[in-house]
Amino acid sequence: MLKKNQTTLYNMNIFDTLIEQINEKQSPICIGLDPRLKQIPEFLVKKHVERHGNIPKAVAEAFKDFFIQIIDKTHDLVPAVKPQFAFWEMYGHDGIKALQETIAYAKEKGLIIIADAKRQDIGSTSDAYASSILGESPLPDDSTKSMFDTDIITIGPYLGSDSINSFLEVCKEKNKGVFVLVKTSNPSSIEFQDQKINDDRVFEVVAGAVENWGKDSIGDSGFSSVGAVVGATYPEQASKLRRLMPHTFFLVPGYGSQGGAGADTVHNFTNEGTGAIVNSSRGIIFAYEKDSNPEQFAESARSATINMKHDILSALQASDKLPEDWKI
Repeated sequence: MLKKNQTTLYNMNIFDTLIEQINEKQSPICIGLDPRLKQIPEFLVKKHVERHGNIPKAVAEAFKDFFIQIIDKTHDLVPAVKPQFAFWEMYGHDGIKALQETIAYAKEKGLIIIADAKRQDIGSTSDAYASSILGESPLPDDSTKSMFDTDIITIGPYLGSDSINSFLEVCKEKNKGVFVLVKTSNPSSIEFQDQKINDDRVFEVVAGAVENWGKDSIGDSGFSSVGAVVGATYPEQASKLRRLMPHTFFLVPGYGSQGGAGADTVHNFTNEGTGAIVNSSRGIIFAYEKDSNPEQFAESARSATINMKHDILSALQASDKLPEDWKI
């Protein structure tokens, strides 16, 4: 962690804010808002089909209804939610409108929004992605309007700095952040990410670039506005990446349904137990399936969140990384 006499620190960035909320709730957990129609409780879908008909709007409204109730039951437990844009975009403008309204509701509850959109391109297209999801879109009268009001976005590194710069500009102007895909949690990530370039793996080369991209945006907590996606399913690699990226905040997928447990996530945290947030999607939002009680889906999500928090904090404690004043 940087100390103030080591370098010039910038004003608080988005990860400073995220860390504040993590500390306040003593919960380094993010809930993924990844709706799947077949797993939305049938009674909820039926209600909106009866209201709107068998059309995309009914699905989109059921998604929104589902997540608003989950947010109501969990917003005091977690600092952030992560909507996966693809599941909403499947339903066209109705899905996008429902996504916008769900994001707005989560913001009202004080949650930080991580847009899991994985956008990547170059030039003016990259500018458009950055503006539409992180920043603001221009209007004919030279004013601008935020389309999604998200705080952080996931992006790919494969096109190089040309595809990153547009997002970094918006981060600087609007106090936003990015999570760059470095070592993802899926099994086939090894096909490219683990290939060697000279003596380094590709994910290690990307890690060096991420640390460099963020060097001019380090906030009071010692982390830059350029974060990294580092999965819980590869703990050995995560441990190395934590050393390679000391000023980079980690988004950690792979917990729960993908096989990662609390003990697997500790490698993503610093020795002080900070610098990472662990995501769970299906394990929380569809926890009601294990309880066999669809009517209580939001309560099941709350219970799953509490169990996840206990698992991660217990693992941090066992590794002597639990932050001071945190209680399990």
